[in-house]
Amino acid sequence: MSDARTVITDTLALEGRHCLTSSFQAECVVLTHMLIAQRPDLPVLFLDTLHHFAQTLEYRDRMAEAWGLTLVNLRAAEPQVGLWQSDSTTACCARHKVGPLFSALESYDVWYTALRRDQSPSRATIQEVEPFRLPSGRIIQRVSPLASWTARDVWAYAKAHDIPLLPLYELGYSSIGCEPCTTLPLDPANPRSGRWQGEKLECGIHVQAAAD
Repeated sequence: MSDARTVITDTLALEGRHCLTSSFQAECVVLTHMLIAQRPDLPVLFLDTLHHFAQTLEYRDRMAEAWGLTLVNLRAAEPQVGLWQSDSTTACCARHKVGPLFSALESYDVWYTALRRDQSPSRATIQEVEPFRLPSGRIIQRVSPLASWTARDVWAYAKAHDIPLLPLYELGYSSIGCEPCTTLPLDPANPRSGRWQGEKLECGIHVQAAAD
């Protein structure tokens, strides 16, 4: 496990505007706890897709108030509830997650995420600090201080710091996104197997644009 705090300290010294994206899952909240210890006013971007579990929204608001977070709720300019069903999950993610986030990231230079290599094969090679190309061609720095952590590390940190976690974990969920596309894990050995009914590994917000 890498020293996440050192990664945070080093990258907070980088010039430009910094932000964190959070879905308020366990790793996101742990990373938020670490970051606000050094930068209390760091913007915390949350993608309000209009499809979240009620418990997620209630927990988001409770933690934002308890920790005094600078919460920034992002929403699609033209949201379409149920697009996942009338079109596809890919179209729904593109409209409600990818578009709003990449648009917001144009205003930032350093982007913190709670990605971990052990979460899925699509994340197995992520680095703590790496360039990320936005659709506009602009390149920012994506920082994933928990890249080498395991789920056990995350939960141990939360327990050690008395951090309450999203109540949906108590119901057996292991990876939590939008309600229509999240189920209990289909494969107990794969925490993300309850996402999108196994149709895909990523929603698209961590897939950078190809170079021209």
